[in-house]
Amino acid sequence: MKNIIIAALFLLPFFALAQDTCKLTTTTDPFTHQTKISTGFIPFTANGVQLSISVDATPTEIDFFFWFTKDQKCFDEASTIQLNFEGDRYRLNLKNTGSMNCQGAFHFSFKNSAHTPPQLQRLLDKRVSSFRITGPNKTITEVSFSEEQKAQLLRMASCVVRDSKTLLKK
Repeated sequence: MKNIIIAALFLLPFFALAQDTCKLTTTTDPFTHQTKISTGFIPFTANGVQLSISVDATPTEIDFFFWFTKDQKCFDEASTIQLNFEGDRYRLNLKNTGSMNCQGAFHFSFKNSAHTPPQLQRLLDKRVSSFRITGPNKTITEVSFSEEQKAQLLRMASCVVRDSKTLLKK
């Protein structure tokens, strides 16, 4: 009996690691009164580029927000992002859904619905290895993620998409 208790105590940390690692915040928009869940901004430094990434969800959309924090970059409505996936030649091309700005803010979003859109599902099934943003005047920003960053971005997206379903009106 004593050996079983000791073995259980040694296994306890492994069970703690298996727990849900999603740390999402829930807020209410003061104007629309809609509930919003968010990962908050998580800092990333990839191949010398400093940015923060946030994944948010409202009852109507799931928004990926990339904010370049070191070098101010300009983006407009015609800016695009090409997401490259690990171990796959498939690329996902999306347009900026944010407004024109020179504060380094780039958004792309998906409709929040009971069924996950196929492009968003791709983000949940495969890890993003890198992305390339083409801004005004054909300026290009390329970012490649480390193994840990790939896993973190996948975890952020998975947590928000999973919990976004709870925001839908029934």
